[in-house]
Amino acid sequence: MKVLVATEKPFAAIAVNGIREVVESAGFELALLEKYTGKEQLLEAVKDVDALIIRSDKIDREVFDAAGQLKIVVRAGAGYDNVDLEAATAHNVCVMNTPGQNANAVAELALGLMVYAVRNFFNGTSGIELKDKKLGIHAYGNVGRNVARIAKGFGMDIYAYDAFCPAAVIEKEGVKALHSAEELYETCQFISLHIPATAETKNSINYSLLSKMPKGAALINTARKEVIDEAELVKFMEERTDFKYLTDITPGNHAELTGKFANRYFSTPKKTGAQTAEANINAGIAAANQIVKFLKDGDRTFQVNIF
Repeated sequence: MKVLVATEKPFAAIAVNGIREVVESAGFELALLEKYTGKEQLLEAVKDVDALIIRSDKIDREVFDAAGQLKIVVRAGAGYDNVDLEAATAHNVCVMNTPGQNANAVAELALGLMVYAVRNFFNGTSGIELKDKKLGIHAYGNVGRNVARIAKGFGMDIYAYDAFCPAAVIEKEGVKALHSAEELYETCQFISLHIPATAETKNSINYSLLSKMPKGAALINTARKEVIDEAELVKFMEERTDFKYLTDITPGNHAELTGKFANRYFSTPKKTGAQTAEANINAGIAAANQIVKFLKDGDRTFQVNIF
């Protein structure tokens, strides 16, 4: 069995060493395609592989067509919208992610952006403290749980809404469960956004929802840019001069937001939520372990496509 690590943006060397140890200890061969500069290189590399580990690399129908032996793709990270799931299913290829492996890294960034917001982007003016402020966590998955854990250390009053997580589970962790996104946004001064980009969630963070937020509000987005209705965000920020938007995913209208709201808008230069040494190592080694379990035992625990 041959496992290929195909990463335009490579793993850290220590992560690659960990992946190699897992793969070769299982009796499999490991191949690397790092810093590739063209899709043709990827198409050539996948021709004889049984398993594929990727990061943000785009795996579309053309890649699946070229990979005649491919049985499994693991995206080292939580999001997997860079993989064509329909094409994977059509080729009988199992697709997995590695949920939770970079959750702490993203959560720490979310709180860091929150501090940046309340201290007025460190411009030297007087800000406010997070202590005793109401924080709303929109989607209580692995990242949301870590945000709650860290925010407790700040002394925040923590609320959460998740359409798929039972209220009892949320309440058990000392977080107040709310029953709708509308209730969350009207209750909390700060919202940490963690919803995935799906047909239901795209553009769901809109003028109507944001308008419910109290004075001095800030929205922190370390999820996906597609969930924000960017035109309506501009409309809202034009009316609500007290509102701040900080994001780890550069919006399509970044130039407009920067030009109009330079003192209330911030975007990281590139997505950095999972860019820590620890997350890099954890996700890569988790991907390797999942591949070994799948190829040896048929374990499909983290499969995200259906067939």
